[in-house]
Amino acid sequence: MDSIVNTEKTKNIVKLTLHPRNLHQGQYDFVNLMAACPELKPHVITNPKGELSINFSDPQSVLLLNKALLAYFYDITFWQIPDGYLCPPIPGRVDYLHYIADLLSDSFHDEVPTGSQIKGLDIGCGANCIYPILGSRSYDWSFVGADIDSLAVKTASLLVKANQNISKKIIIRQQKNKQHILTGMVKNSDRFAFTLCNPPFHASMEDAAAGSQLKQKNLRKKAVNAVANAKSELNFAGKAHELSCAGGEIAFVKQMVTESTLIKDQVCWFTCLLSKGENVAPIKKLLKQCDAHDIKVVEMAQGHKISRFIAWSFLTEQQRIGFFV
Repeated sequence: MDSIVNTEKTKNIVKLTLHPRNLHQGQYDFVNLMAACPELKPHVITNPKGELSINFSDPQSVLLLNKALLAYFYDITFWQIPDGYLCPPIPGRVDYLHYIADLLSDSFHDEVPTGSQIKGLDIGCGANCIYPILGSRSYDWSFVGADIDSLAVKTASLLVKANQNISKKIIIRQQKNKQHILTGMVKNSDRFAFTLCNPPFHASMEDAAAGSQLKQKNLRKKAVNAVANAKSELNFAGKAHELSCAGGEIAFVKQMVTESTLIKDQVCWFTCLLSKGENVAPIKKLLKQCDAHDIKVVEMAQGHKISRFIAWSFLTEQQRIGFFV
């Protein structure tokens, strides 16, 4: 299957907080997910309401749920990541891509563009390679995934090679200079419809650990099997470069904005997630100082969580339309 924009595999109750094209509306269909990924079956439990679920505070259960979602909805037959690396929540990750598709549609007479001529650059693709995988399977886009971690690069490359339906659509590059973000990842011959990035959130690993402990505490409270004797030690996925950087999110995105000015004619839209709402204003101020022609802030919602990404372009509307001609 070349593109699954119109796939209707799920008939669950619509959850309006997700993007309308998101395939993960409503409750998870664990019967079909277990059929797609038998490894998930031992981790599926029945909650007090009599519904099938998993213990979302158990990393292995969450990883296998992701594996099942990728197999059932996106025909990804091989997906594994090394211990300790980020295991992303797929419904939220694919939402980012759907909203980017809407952003691009402005240059295509309000139609969502599909096909490999639409090329994205994922800054920090990680070992999971989730954005390139979801983008190529949802819209048939092509991608370059970039990361500074050698094991992440090797793992992402293996995932791409192991799945025939994406093997010719995704290229993985290693950022050799850890002081750079975009610089060095865009070749002179490259032209990207968009960039995307999920930047490090925390200013230090101590902050990351504290945030993880709070998250685990909340997850345990909600755990459907009421694990009273759950492990109390710190348990979170993500390497240091995935979770933190000097100055935190705001410093990372400011550097990304500055570097974007060096390749402003080679990218139609730069985008980056912003987890903290208070970071929007200073980033917009910097973008105006850098003479960005258009700046957009797109809000997304998954359940009770509100997230957003900021998008900027140095091209005029007419130049963006011509960018794809």
